[in-house]
Amino acid sequence: VQLQASGGGLVQTGDSLRLSCTAPRRTFSNNAVGWFRQAPGKGRTFVASIDWRGASTSYVDSVKGRFTISRDNAKNTVYLQMNSLKPEDTAVYYCASALRSSATTDVQQYRYWGQGTQVTVSS
Repeated sequence: VQLQASGGGLVQTGDSLRLSCTAPRRTFSNNAVGWFRQAPGKGRTFVASIDWRGASTSYVDSVKGRFTISRDNAKNTVYLQMNSLKPEDTAVYYCASALRSSATTDVQQYRYWGQGTQVTVSS
């Protein structure tokens, strides 16, 4: 099952972007979804997650107050609204569907992954 991540681009410090992640209904409907990122030369790290209903979210400290994860189950889509972007946010962003319904930061809990979308923030 392939998730489709989109919405990346080249922006300046302080700008905003909204990433989208779509997938077949069976992949999303009862599953938590997370966003991860991988900067050049670094490993993939957790950014945000949301439970299957959209009622509970979790964020890495570095994006709290700037990023917002949300979902629209009717559209099988999860979003990551990114505001006040910084150069250190530059990375390839991946979405993934978890094996569970509750939000989690544990990368091992995620089974299906998207292809990634590049976000580049210039200073």
